[in-house]
Amino acid sequence: MAVGTVPDSQDLPRRYGGRVTTFVVLSCITAGMGGVIFGYDIGVSGGVTSMDGFLSKFFPEVYRRMKGTSVSNYCKFDSELLTAFTSSLYIAGLLTTFLASSVTARCGRRPSMVIAGSAILAGSAIGGTAVNVSMVILGRVLLGVGLGFGNQAVPLYLSEMAPPLHRGAFSNGFQLCVGIGAVTARLTNFFTQKIRQGWGWRVSLAVAAVPGGLLTLGALLLPETPNSLLQQGRDKRRVRVLLTRIRGVSDVEDELEDIVAANSDKANSSRGLQMMVTQRQYRPQLVMAIMIPFFQQVTGINAISFYAPVLLRTIGMGESASLLSVVVTGLVGTSSTFVSMFLVDRFGRRTLFLVGGAQMLVSQLMIGGIMATQLGDHGQVSKTCALVLIFLIAVYVAGFAWSWGPLGWLVPSEVFPLEVRSAGQSITVAVNFLMTTAVAQLFLATLCRMRAGIFFFFAAWLVAMTAFVYLLLPETKGLPIEQVRRLWAQHWFWRRFVDTASNGEQAKLDC
Repeated sequence: MAVGTVPDSQDLPRRYGGRVTTFVVLSCITAGMGGVIFGYDIGVSGGVTSMDGFLSKFFPEVYRRMKGTSVSNYCKFDSELLTAFTSSLYIAGLLTTFLASSVTARCGRRPSMVIAGSAILAGSAIGGTAVNVSMVILGRVLLGVGLGFGNQAVPLYLSEMAPPLHRGAFSNGFQLCVGIGAVTARLTNFFTQKIRQGWGWRVSLAVAAVPGGLLTLGALLLPETPNSLLQQGRDKRRVRVLLTRIRGVSDVEDELEDIVAANSDKANSSRGLQMMVTQRQYRPQLVMAIMIPFFQQVTGINAISFYAPVLLRTIGMGESASLLSVVVTGLVGTSSTFVSMFLVDRFGRRTLFLVGGAQMLVSQLMIGGIMATQLGDHGQVSKTCALVLIFLIAVYVAGFAWSWGPLGWLVPSEVFPLEVRSAGQSITVAVNFLMTTAVAQLFLATLCRMRAGIFFFFAAWLVAMTAFVYLLLPETKGLPIEQVRRLWAQHWFWRRFVDTASNGEQAKLDC
């Protein structure tokens, strides 16, 4: 059997009716503010930590080192306190994830989005008015709480609201919003660093309140998803009315029956995590919940996202030039994500994973090669090399932005059965935060010790993840979300787990 099979023709699922309604579009745009917040918080930290005003106020040792010439180019920003500023957000997000999972499963997707927006508003206010390092880090912690709830609820909301035939495009909209948030952060940093009094960083940190406020307001007005309402035990007739409104057609019985059937399979939503970990039939989904976010982070993207301005200053670019270069690469990434929205439901998830992985691999190897041969412990690279590096970073970011970036959120959100969906998403978000924290905390220290070798380290992981996708990930293009579970029984490797579990359940029934 070929790798990454789809169901045989006799097992093809029925197709639902429905269209892309204005109601769905507006709901998903509002929910997408969660992605804007995530992208903004990723993009803003790297720019702020390269600003002279911010460094001189909160990290004077790093500021003196950056202005001096006695420290290696690769080690000027190596500071545990500085990396704590970046990683505190992701540690808080990690610790919040499992609480967010319980709230999302028991109370619905909307309450989690309201909590997310409220925490973002509080964190932005504290960060923007900070007078010491403790306040800055407290603001980041509250932002992390918001991201923990937002990243748990928003991908599920998008995947459950979107029409099945367009689910990839709508769910990839989350990553598009992440890209828009990151570009907005970089543009904000570029302009605020020009404020001569040196307080531009306050504006950069406070602007996160804008998407946070929009998410809070929108979530208060949005409907809950039909899947979540049935999971909470709401009346089926009310759910049918909502589903009819969402899909824009009166014939929604097939989709409603599948949602009801999926909901009837669940035991107790509080046991979802236990079921994922202990029951063999969920082994394929558990592996995807762990490995996809793990691989997404070891592409090295967040090292580039967090520290691109720092990295460009390492090779000798000025403060303003480094921030402008990051804006350009961010625009390239956002454009690539927008393109992926049109490609993902046409060519499928696997194709974008494989081609994007190859693109990132080549660019990582070339970045590492140039850094290794052209940048020593002291001095700067030539202007030509700097421009080539910026181009290669843009190629790398583009490859990520139309493959592992959006698909790293899309695929996990669509492979979980309803009975373990919230728990599965919590594992995905937790692993994502764990790996993001590790990258944020270790990158500057590792850059100092490994020098350019760190880029070859990420390249090796790109080889591993591309092989993983080719061998173990089935294609989910166009399948209704409640019928994706059929794929595992058709896959050359995963069917042994699903078949064994199914036989065990049948044996219990026969007894």
